[in-house]
Amino acid sequence: MAGSRRPTIKTVAARAGVGRTTVSRVLNGSPLVSDRARKAVEEAIAELGYVPNSLARGLVRSRADSIALVIPESESRLGAEPYFPAVIRGVSRALAGTPMQLLLTLVRDQLELDRLVDVLTERRVDGVLLVSVHRHDPLPELLERLELPTVLAGRRSSDEPLVHAHSDNVGGASAAVAHLWERGHRTVCTIAGPPDMEVAEARLRGWRAGLTTAGVTPGQELVARGDFTERGGRLAMGELLDRHPALDAVLAASDVMAAGALAELRARGRRVPDDVALVGFDDSIVARHTDPPLTSVRQRVEELGRTIAELLLMEIREPGRAPRRTVLPTELVIRESS
Repeated sequence: MAGSRRPTIKTVAARAGVGRTTVSRVLNGSPLVSDRARKAVEEAIAELGYVPNSLARGLVRSRADSIALVIPESESRLGAEPYFPAVIRGVSRALAGTPMQLLLTLVRDQLELDRLVDVLTERRVDGVLLVSVHRHDPLPELLERLELPTVLAGRRSSDEPLVHAHSDNVGGASAAVAHLWERGHRTVCTIAGPPDMEVAEARLRGWRAGLTTAGVTPGQELVARGDFTERGGRLAMGELLDRHPALDAVLAASDVMAAGALAELRARGRRVPDDVALVGFDDSIVARHTDPPLTSVRQRVEELGRTIAELLLMEIREPGRAPRRTVLPTELVIRESS
């Protein structure tokens, strides 16, 4: 009809009697749609003459000049964990000399995921940076199907097909264990991160490798799990002390969890490092402001942010050019806690 507005995903969804996410999935060829819903959407598209925004816009211009930085975490963790602001700083600095705008997106619930699916399906961004990757997160698979330029900070597994960059987590954790062993500690426990995150599993593998090199079999009883929060670190430290009252060293998979472990050790009357040596991971601002200051494995988080942004720009300009995997070095920074 002359003068009428061009139909949108919302219009198609209303005509088909489904949600916008279902329409996006049909457009994307997702198998997660019933035959009945798919037929209703296809009929609505035909009746309305709907053309996806990405195709219509492509007739005028090829780029949106924007990049989505997606963090599937709560705002409380975003504020409490120094890792995220450092990544954001690195990304921002890499994009400073480009026309690209940065769209920071938190995905905390299904509604926010649905909104992001619409943004991605309609190609309102030129590419995506995904930070804090969980093994069963649906986003990486969606981005693969959309063939939208994507770079991960971290990875889902060792055979991650998407372009990604990460720190040498295995090497860093192994070096921390070697340091503790050289200082004479013989019951070296670890506070590991969530098992659905490869970064946590890599640091756990590094701890195991360090003990194996020292000639010790790394038993599961020496491991407690946390969630990369201070409270999680404190609870895990309590679990380890209950199991092994005579433990003399702990490697925590993050500085934030190490800070929680330090609080629990103090509450139990254990002195650091006299009774128990403690090492964190990240070498964030947290490590420098505990009492005593934390020995920590330094990962170059801001450089990681810059690296993933540069890799994404490369993928946007020339798909397939960026190396699939980039590993940044780590180093042990020794302070008073060990």
